[in-house]
Amino acid sequence: MRLPPIAPDAIVSGGTETGNVMARGWIAALATAIVWQISTPGFAQDAGLGSTTGPVRVATVTRPPFSLVQDATDTGFSLELWQALAEDIGVETEILRTETFGDMLDLVRQGTVDAAAANISITAEREAEMDFSQPIFEAGLGIMIPASEKGSATLVRAFFSRDLLLAVALAFGLLFGAGMLMWVFEHRRQPYFDHPARRALFPAFWWALNLVVNGGFEERQPRSPAGRVLAVILVVSSLFLVSVFVARITATMTVEAIQSSVSSINDLYGRRVGTTEGSTAASFLDARDMRYRGFDGLDPLIEAFERGELDAVVFDAPILAFYVNTEGADIGELVDQVFLRENYGIALPTGSPLAEPINQSLLRLREDGTYETIYRRWFGTSGS
Repeated sequence: MRLPPIAPDAIVSGGTETGNVMARGWIAALATAIVWQISTPGFAQDAGLGSTTGPVRVATVTRPPFSLVQDATDTGFSLELWQALAEDIGVETEILRTETFGDMLDLVRQGTVDAAAANISITAEREAEMDFSQPIFEAGLGIMIPASEKGSATLVRAFFSRDLLLAVALAFGLLFGAGMLMWVFEHRRQPYFDHPARRALFPAFWWALNLVVNGGFEERQPRSPAGRVLAVILVVSSLFLVSVFVARITATMTVEAIQSSVSSINDLYGRRVGTTEGSTAASFLDARDMRYRGFDGLDPLIEAFERGELDAVVFDAPILAFYVNTEGADIGELVDQVFLRENYGIALPTGSPLAEPINQSLLRLREDGTYETIYRRWFGTSGS
């Protein structure tokens, strides 16, 4: 049986229709794949913001107010700024909180994390080992001293200084000695001194004190020749001795007051100074050949200061300011001087593809006011 022939135009018409349907299907599938890829987390990294898909891993360390945990939430100026950057760039974030500042930087050097955010000073030494974003905060080093160093406590401590107490003890000893020597000369010649030696201690001291201060008792003039000579010597020499004694007290109080006050880094020589190991503060003190006690972290440093083991703490001024305005309000005070100005930045592994997107985003956040809003929330003043 023979099949009827198929017209050539029917073949062409059917093939064209089938091709159009297939083409439209491929186009729809391709469009769906593109939309899915763009909306999938990790697209920003595949586009050049990172080497792997998934959230950006950010290391940090507790350094209030730049990085801390409140109500089980990672927050702080640096972390809040990072979240704004991540939202602007279009990446998700995973926070890794380390125990020490050094551990955080080690993760960046090793490339274990994609970034680090806290109070990370941008220095030439660190720049040789990692990359940094544009500065996110202008800071410097500060000095914190005990709150008792200022005010009336300095005067009280001057009164009880070793030199002043020795001078007072010497003066009392001289008065007792002169009074008892007069008792030896006069106890058989006038009733005032006619007492046994033990009972005559205070009357003899009182007589010598009045002789030096008021010129003596008119009715209790010495009657023995030796007593009269001693009295004349005491009266004449008292003018000189009192002047020397007052000058000694004044000098002691002045020196104590000067030594107690700390107004600059130069006042810290010879004092018990503390900071953290490996910090810019430690490098600064090393450069000035100043002895200090190094600590593994901020918490041990503050605890030693609170126990009275340190006379001063040299550390990042914003962190010390946050401490003395919160939990350390009655414990420490800041010296009104910030030195070694420095900038904080976001640390990145060398050659990180995140560097340029972060810097561009920082400019946008400064221009649209987001940076200023975050800065005021944590520091109460303008950051511009």
